Amino acid sequence: MNAIFDGRDPIYLQIADQIRDDILDGALKEEDQVMSTTQYATTYRINPATAAKAFSELVDEGVLYKRRGVGMFVATGARAALAARGRERFFADVLDPAVNEARRLGIDLEDVIARIRLDAAAQPPAAAPDAATHHSTHDSTGGQP
Repeated sequence: MNAIFDGRDPIYLQIADQIRDDILDGALKEEDQVMSTTQYATTYRINPATAAKAFSELVDEGVLYKRRGVGMFVATGARAALAARGRERFFADVLDPAVNEARRLGIDLEDVIARIRLDAAAQPPAAAPDAATHHSTHDSTGGQP
C-alpha cells in the first residue's frame, strides 16, 4: 500500500479526501479529468472497487461527474461547494470549541482576536488557488497511463 493512505480512515475515504483537498488547493480545477479507477488502483496498488467507492461518494456529493466512455471530471462549482462546507466545518469544529475554551479559561475574546490578528500579520499572504501546481492525483495524460 502506498504511504499516502496510511491513516485510520478507510482507504476510500482517504482517496475522496485527497481529491477534495486537490480541488480546494487548486491542483484539480473544474472540468479537469481525474484518474480512472483502474489508474488509481494501479498507481496506488489498491483494489479498483475501493477507488470506485471513493469516486461514487464524490459523485453523490456533486464534486465529480462521469462522462460516459471518457472518465470522471471535476464538476462545475465543486471548489466553491467544498470551500463552503469547509468554512462551516471550521466554525463548528475549530472556532466554536476554541471560543468556548477561552471563555472557560477566562480569556477575554478581544485578546483572542488580537492574537489572531497578530498571527495573521506575521504570515505571508496565502497563494491564490489558481497559482497552485498540479498534484499527483491529477491526470494530465487525458486518461492514458
